[in-house]
Amino acid sequence: MNHPRGSDWQVEVFFDGDCPLCLREIRFLRWMDRRDHIRFTDIAHPSFRPADYGKSMTEFMDEIQGRLPDGSWIVGVEVFRRVYAALRFRAIVAITRLPGISHGLDFGYKLFAKNRLKLTGRCKAESCELK
Repeated sequence: MNHPRGSDWQVEVFFDGDCPLCLREIRFLRWMDRRDHIRFTDIAHPSFRPADYGKSMTEFMDEIQGRLPDGSWIVGVEVFRRVYAALRFRAIVAITRLPGISHGLDFGYKLFAKNRLKLTGRCKAESCELK
């Protein structure tokens, strides 16, 4: 798996390394994370076992998951907020919490998450089964 060099992490993000769009975002985040405040865990890595985290692969695939140092879980847009806060983009994160913007981002992300396999060309015919 992919964990930071340091132990001073603020958020762990569980990402699908088989998703081209997701991987592009993760590469950018790794590049930006010069202080090693983000832990990156690839759920597509052969050694990844969702049960080790008390979750199913479906949970990890349906919506981005994150974990805080205290062990609490966060999902969806909140994961991105915490990741970008760890990168010191707190002003931008604050804007994403405004009522209209927050609802729009939540809706947009859920729409993307529901269709991400199709959008990234990972479906065959009518089926979007996981390997």
